[in-house]
Amino acid sequence: MAVAHLNLGSYVFAFVSLSLAVLAPSVQAHIAAFDEYWTQRQTDAMRRTLEAYDPNPLNVTDHFNYHNALAMEETGMGNGTRRDLRQIGSGRKILKRGGRYQSLNAIDKCWRGDKNWAKNRKKLADCVLGFGRKTTGGKAGEFYTVTDASDISLLDPKPGTLRYAVTRDRPLWIIFARSMVIKLQQELIVTHDKTIDGRGANIHITGGAGFTLQFVKNVIIHNIHIKNIGRGFGGMIRDSETHFGLRTKSDGDGINIFGSSNIWIDHVSMTHCSDGMIDAIMGSTAITISNSHFTDHDEVMLFGAKDEDVIDKKMQITVAFNHFGKRLVQRMPRCRYGMIHVVNNDYTHWKMYAIGGNMNPTIISQGNRFIAPPLEDSKQVTKREYAPYTEWKSWNWQSERDYFLNGAYFVNSGRSNAWSSAPKNPIPGQFAIRPQPGTKVRRLTKDAGTLGCKPGKSC
Repeated sequence: MAVAHLNLGSYVFAFVSLSLAVLAPSVQAHIAAFDEYWTQRQTDAMRRTLEAYDPNPLNVTDHFNYHNALAMEETGMGNGTRRDLRQIGSGRKILKRGGRYQSLNAIDKCWRGDKNWAKNRKKLADCVLGFGRKTTGGKAGEFYTVTDASDISLLDPKPGTLRYAVTRDRPLWIIFARSMVIKLQQELIVTHDKTIDGRGANIHITGGAGFTLQFVKNVIIHNIHIKNIGRGFGGMIRDSETHFGLRTKSDGDGINIFGSSNIWIDHVSMTHCSDGMIDAIMGSTAITISNSHFTDHDEVMLFGAKDEDVIDKKMQITVAFNHFGKRLVQRMPRCRYGMIHVVNNDYTHWKMYAIGGNMNPTIISQGNRFIAPPLEDSKQVTKREYAPYTEWKSWNWQSERDYFLNGAYFVNSGRSNAWSSAPKNPIPGQFAIRPQPGTKVRRLTKDAGTLGCKPGKSC
């Protein structure tokens, strides 16, 4: 056992060292001075990427589909396997909630029926599914209430502001005293173990740059609007309680996930960012993007930025229960390397294509609804870039129980289950649950985007 442990440690050290060497020329990511502080954060982040990577991702996709099927069976919307599902559940009696809360998807059903959600906010951290399922955000920390919508000082953030809260070097569950529009002056750099929880208020983030999650772990962003994000001009910006540094011009992403792991983005409404809405790059993994609404944008999501960033082979992302809405063009998402589980999303608009990629990503599309645009050249859901058929025919892009309308079609390649050759399935084989079909997507995504939660009432 000691020898095996030593070999594993040597492998991890070698992989990290090689990855750092490969990434060094391009890893700056708006850090003008890559000092000892950022070097250490980068090294730590690379190790977390390896730790967060699941070598049997089929376990995760099955876990997601099982819980979603269980939630649907409790509402009588399923296919008659309710007794079997309960047999492999926790064994506890499931309490029914009245009204529309019985028809929610598995993530929402976990918390939204509780009229005392405002007193039980941290219950949210128990509800994430998918590759980001271990994300707890600021659950271990205190509540911090944002009372000031200003963003004046970048080096010495004013207590009570969002910038002050996200740069603290301790876990925090961040809430808001009232509805507010926060116009950022520059990118908002978030530290480890944070939940940004906009429930109970109408929170709009706008202005010069968006959220930067760089070499961090364990962040939840929930129930906020992100819109009209511009490019930040950089400058001296605080990135933690104990450190600040010179930043170069930022791209204008709504949320930039860079070398980070265990991230959950849920019930976010996004519109018009200068660059991407959500980018996950440079070894980011263990991410779930759910229940969100996207409109008015060209390049929506980019997972993996450069062909030479081979660390993105460890990237694993779940995209679930989202609505890709009006005036979108492409990249929902666009992937390099990694494994992406795209499940039960509603694609009602695109201009060029919905899902694309290169460098042999694995894309598992399950139970989505795809409504093609009227343009004949844009009916295909998928787009494989910079590779001939002889190369991409072996890429594992699979469609299962998707619902295609207006001539939409998905081009499969590779072979089913090739992404996980010998998984240890946590669900007994006789109860294997298929994904919910795309015909149910309208109900599963009906509340995508921000919610109008009010204390004392079910959300």
